[in-house]
Amino acid sequence: MKIDPVLQALTPFDFSQILEEVPELRKYAYRIDSWTFDPLIDSSDVEPSLWVSLAGLIEEKYDEYDGFVILHGTDTMAYTAAALSYLIQGSPKPIILTGAQKPIWFDGTDSKRNLTDAFTYACRGGGGVQIVFNGRVILGTRARKTYSKSFQAFSSVNYPNLALIPALKKEGYDIVYVGGDGDTLEKRLCNNLGVEYHSVPAVKFVRGFSAKALFNNVK
Repeated sequence: MKIDPVLQALTPFDFSQILEEVPELRKYAYRIDSWTFDPLIDSSDVEPSLWVSLAGLIEEKYDEYDGFVILHGTDTMAYTAAALSYLIQGSPKPIILTGAQKPIWFDGTDSKRNLTDAFTYACRGGGGVQIVFNGRVILGTRARKTYSKSFQAFSSVNYPNLALIPALKKEGYDIVYVGGDGDTLEKRLCNNLGVEYHSVPAVKFVRGFSAKALFNNVK
C-alpha cells in the first residue's frame, strides 16, 4: 500500500511502476514483469482458493522466467509459503515471498530492503519456495511470524536459516549460505493439499481448514 497525495488515503501499490518506486532493482538488468490479483485483498483474508490460483499462475508462467518474487502481507505470508511449498514441489527455480512491516511510503520502511533482498536471492540463490525478510532466507515450510512490530518478523522453526543477506551491499559482498541442501528434483505440481490420516489422527488447524474437511478426515 501507499498513500495517495490527493486523497490522503492508502491506495494499492501499482506494481507495474515498481522500477520507478524501487530504482535499486534496475541494477539486476533483468526483465521484471508484474501481475496483480483483482480484487486486491488484505492478507488476513487469504484463503486456500488464492493459493491454488497463485500456484496456477506460477505454473502458467514457469517456463518464461528464471524466478518468481511474490509480494505478500505479513499476517498470512507463512501460511502461503507453506501451501505453495506443497503445491509446487522440488522447483529448481526460486519462488520467493517477501513483504514489509512498514508500507513503502513510511520513513524508515523496510519494504525496499526486503524487495531488493528478494530479487538478490531470486537471482543468486537456490530453488524452491522461501521467505526473504530482514536479511534472512527461511524455508517455506519452516517460517512462522513471531513478531508483529519488529522488522525481524519471521523465525525459522526447528530448522536453520537457509542464508543471510548483508544489509550493506558493498562491492564484492556475497550471500552467506547457512543450511539446507537445495532442491534438485523436477517441478511437480500437486492438485490438492489432502493428507492421508491413519486411525488415530493428529489434526492441526490452520487458515482455510473447514469443519467438512475435519469430519472427512476423521471418518
